[in-house]
Amino acid sequence: MAEKTAQTNTAYEKVMAARDANKLTAVDYIANMFGDSFIELHGDRRYSDDKAIVAGLGMLYDTPVTVIGIEKGRNTKERMERNFGQAHPEGYRKALRLMKQAEKFRRPVLCLVDTSGAYPGIGAEERGQGQAIAENLMEMMALKTPILTILIGEGGSGGALALAVADEVWMLENSVYSVISPEGCASILWKDSAKAPEAAEALKMTAQDLFGFGVIERIIRQPKAEDKAMFESLKLLVSRTFEKNLALSDEELTEKRYQRFRKIGNQQN
Repeated sequence: MAEKTAQTNTAYEKVMAARDANKLTAVDYIANMFGDSFIELHGDRRYSDDKAIVAGLGMLYDTPVTVIGIEKGRNTKERMERNFGQAHPEGYRKALRLMKQAEKFRRPVLCLVDTSGAYPGIGAEERGQGQAIAENLMEMMALKTPILTILIGEGGSGGALALAVADEVWMLENSVYSVISPEGCASILWKDSAKAPEAAEALKMTAQDLFGFGVIERIIRQPKAEDKAMFESLKLLVSRTFEKNLALSDEELTEKRYQRFRKIGNQQN
C-alpha cells in the first residue's frame, strides 16, 4: 500500500471506475474492517432515518470507533432504498449526532465517502439541506476527537465535503473528488456534456492529482472483495493514525486540523 501510485488511466476512466456498480460499497468496507462488532444506529432525532448513510459503532482491534459511511447500494433495489447514495439533510444530521456522541467519549470517527452529491430534491431543500451540510463543516472543524475520511468511490461536491473535514483524507486509487461532475462542468462551460472527458482532466479530480496538491494525505490500493490482507493492512493504517491523533490534546488536535485546511493551495507547503 503506497502513499502514491502511478496514474495509468485517464481522469475520465477513473471517474467511470469510481462509479462502477460492481465495486465495493461502504457496507462492504464496514463488514471487512469491523465484522460482527459493528452495531448500526439510526435516525437524526428530528425527522427520520436516512438509509443513504450507514452509521454506528464498531471495534477496530481494541478501540471503539464511530463509523459513518455513505452507501449507494449494490443492486437496483438497494440503490433505490439508499437513494443512490445521495443523502438527505436527516442523513447529515444523523452523522453529526453520532460524531457529537463520539466526541463525548473521545471515540475516533471514520467516514467512508461515496456519493455523487447530496440529494437536490425539493423536500431536502425544504428540510434544510444547505444548513445541514454547513453545520457538519463547522462542527467537524472543531470536533474534539480524531476524524479520518476515506473516499471509496465518488466524492461529489458538498455532499462529500460534509463528511470530509478531517485530520486526514485518504482516497482509493480509482476514486475521485470534485466540486462538480465532469458532465455538469462540461454542460456549464461548453454547453456540451459530451466533453466530460476534457472536463475531468481540467478539474484535477483524481487521487493522484489531489495528492500532488496536498488535498489528501494518502492513496490506497483498490481492494477486492476477498482481499483479506489488503483490509488487514488498511485496518492497521487506520488504527495507527487514530492512535497518533488520540495522543494529542484537544487543542493540539483541532489546531492541527485547522492548519491542514489553511495550507491547502499554498504553493510554499
